[in-house]
Amino acid sequence: MSDMRDHPLRFNATNELHARPFPIVSNSARAAFFAYGNSGDNTERSSTADWDHLIQLLDRFGAQHPAVNATHYFGKLGQVWVKWERHTEFTTYTAIIDNLGKVAFDGSEFDIFPSDWLASMPGVRLTSAAIRIESTASNKTIERNLKTHFVAESLAVSRVLDSAAVIAGDYRIDVHGHLRFSVFVAPTTGRNRIGRIVQRLNEIEVYKTMSMLGLFEARELAPNLSVVDQSMAELVAALSDEQVSAESNLDALLKMSAKLEGHSSQVSYRFAASKAYSAIVSQRIEVLREERFEGLQTFREFMMRRYDPSMRTVQAMDSRLQDLIARAKRTGDLLRTRVNVERQRQNQDLLASMDRRANMQLHLQKTVEGLSIVAVSYYATGLALYLLAPIPSMFGLPKVFLTAAVAPVVVGLVYFALRRIRRNLK
Repeated sequence: MSDMRDHPLRFNATNELHARPFPIVSNSARAAFFAYGNSGDNTERSSTADWDHLIQLLDRFGAQHPAVNATHYFGKLGQVWVKWERHTEFTTYTAIIDNLGKVAFDGSEFDIFPSDWLASMPGVRLTSAAIRIESTASNKTIERNLKTHFVAESLAVSRVLDSAAVIAGDYRIDVHGHLRFSVFVAPTTGRNRIGRIVQRLNEIEVYKTMSMLGLFEARELAPNLSVVDQSMAELVAALSDEQVSAESNLDALLKMSAKLEGHSSQVSYRFAASKAYSAIVSQRIEVLREERFEGLQTFREFMMRRYDPSMRTVQAMDSRLQDLIARAKRTGDLLRTRVNVERQRQNQDLLASMDRRANMQLHLQKTVEGLSIVAVSYYATGLALYLLAPIPSMFGLPKVFLTAAVAPVVVGLVYFALRRIRRNLK
């Protein structure tokens, strides 16, 4: 077995499955989570900036650096565990504090991150959340905290993982600029399971936020597509109008197709990303195995009412864009067919005109040939008279008799000679 040759990426592929382990969280803790978008289109430069920003934080606490080019870090900064992850479009930080603090959701969860360090992060904040984890088995205690910390109108609550915990959140930004989530865990729930719950709440939030970016692209695109749709409808209606040439319609269609392709290149990645992110959101909610708590709406129901319509808008706009591109292609095929038919008709008219001109040239040629017979006969008769000039004097006849006798013979010979030449040419 030791003689086997490994694929160059074998170990990388295996290690990637374990690159982002779940954090370990106690049943009396707080967590601070935030994500920012990776800045710029240069992935290498953005990765370097993220790395440098992480190193600055670690150096402030004298913490050990992760491996170069790592996309994940989990270590202790003072008394706080910090988890860093770099993704394709965003970077996340999670701080876990093993105490509940003096006041719930007072923003102190983020004190581990220096204010000047936060201000210099290489990107803009996409989302941030404060998470409170506490151990309780009393529904009354949970209900009291829910009324205190959340807005009832948008509150989502669920029992998860076979009643291992109750999770709650209203997806509203508080005065500190963060979302709020509570995790009420049963006394018997293990630290690993609590860590998975916290991680999934964070993932649901960040992937929800990233997928929502496609909604605003769709809203900006909608008026442009309406203009193109109207123009294309008018163009299709003009196909039966003989006043506008097919070439003109085809030129207009090419301009519309160029606009559609431009719109597609601008939003295709964002729409595809929204579709992928929304699928992850659904999967993360699915693995929580939600159960209803005291008749309140679950996270799935909240997403179904507030989030799913946004994703359907993105999908509908993507479908509309693809439909317009397909319609433009079909219309282009019709116009090209019409242009080809018109060109064939023009070619037929041109060939008919050429035939008429050829017939005219043939008649003209025959006329010229007739004149050429006369001309050649005239000169041939003159030559013949020069040769036969002594004959009239020998017989005492006038020269006019010789001319009258020679001319018909010469004309006949010239006529038959030219006729034979024309036959040979044919």
